[in-house]
Amino acid sequence: MTHLFLRAFLFLFRVVLAPLTRERSFGNVPQPHAVLYYQQRATKGGLLIAEATGVSDTAQGYKDTPGIWTKKQVEAWKPIVDGVHAKGGIFFCQIWHVGRVSNHAFQPNGQAPISSTDKPIKPATRADGIGLAKVSTPRRLETDEIPLVIDDFRVAARNAIEAGFDGVEIHGAHGYLIDQFLKDQVNDRTDKYGGSLENRCRFALEVVQAVADEIGADKVGIRLSPFASYSEASDSNPEALGLYMAQALNKLGILYCHMVEPRMVNIGEKLETPHSLRPMRDAFKGTFIVAGGYGRDDGDKAIADGYADLVAYGRLFLSNPDLPRRFEMDGPLNKYNRDTFYLSDPVIGYTDYPFLPSDASAFGL
Repeated sequence: MTHLFLRAFLFLFRVVLAPLTRERSFGNVPQPHAVLYYQQRATKGGLLIAEATGVSDTAQGYKDTPGIWTKKQVEAWKPIVDGVHAKGGIFFCQIWHVGRVSNHAFQPNGQAPISSTDKPIKPATRADGIGLAKVSTPRRLETDEIPLVIDDFRVAARNAIEAGFDGVEIHGAHGYLIDQFLKDQVNDRTDKYGGSLENRCRFALEVVQAVADEIGADKVGIRLSPFASYSEASDSNPEALGLYMAQALNKLGILYCHMVEPRMVNIGEKLETPHSLRPMRDAFKGTFIVAGGYGRDDGDKAIADGYADLVAYGRLFLSNPDLPRRFEMDGPLNKYNRDTFYLSDPVIGYTDYPFLPSDASAFGL
């Protein structure tokens, strides 16, 4: 699919499935039950972003999250991607590395997690909102190791295309490895990847460049959360960080930038804030996606005001697999059940949310 054709498709269909960790990929291998899950949420021309998918055996920090670094994982993704394409959907794979948001048990040979720093995270509520994280003290990457991690992203992107995905979204948000380099409250390096804003953004931009060189910039997006402080990854000047990245990404010509709203500083909370993504939106020349606590009306307003080109929905799309239709018809919405978000069950909290009846007049529509 060409760059211009894909961009035209994205402009026609404004409702995007946000990447949502589901913890149902047993042994880090995508499972057949994911075919139904994603196919339920696919519509002709609609964009779906897959759950965060590990780029290597050091990338994991949560149980049963999928990977895309082995042949077995690539083959397991193929029927899932085919299922989305059968419904006419566009499917991007979000590729990630959790960095220090991990522990020895998730790491090969029980080694320390890698990061931009050797500062550990205090035990806290996990990024999935349940339990207490048991995180291990990370190991600071040596400068000459960083190209090896960048290459993991490159290979993962190539594998995603082999699996049939239309492109990849690089996860540069929410306190994970790329964000650990970006944020000055985490990154305490003194080499060319630390210190100045330019240096802290170097790793992220080198990952984007490597991925774009491998699969084409027209198949690449990135997710960023300059204002968020997940997993103790905050920045002293998030506006400057977000603006610098938006401007730098323009030079790389990628398809889209996906940013998390400033109001989503903490997990699951929507706070009042004077901050806005408007400067980043105005600076970035590609497709701009926003996410973070949106409903139907404020999503419509974001599009109408030119604040965004597309709006990504997470919890609402999880609990309403036919969300675009419900929005179109102003239909009632199912309530999501947070207690079932991360069950291992292949049905409960996964593919059992009901659709609107085919005869929507039952709801007076």
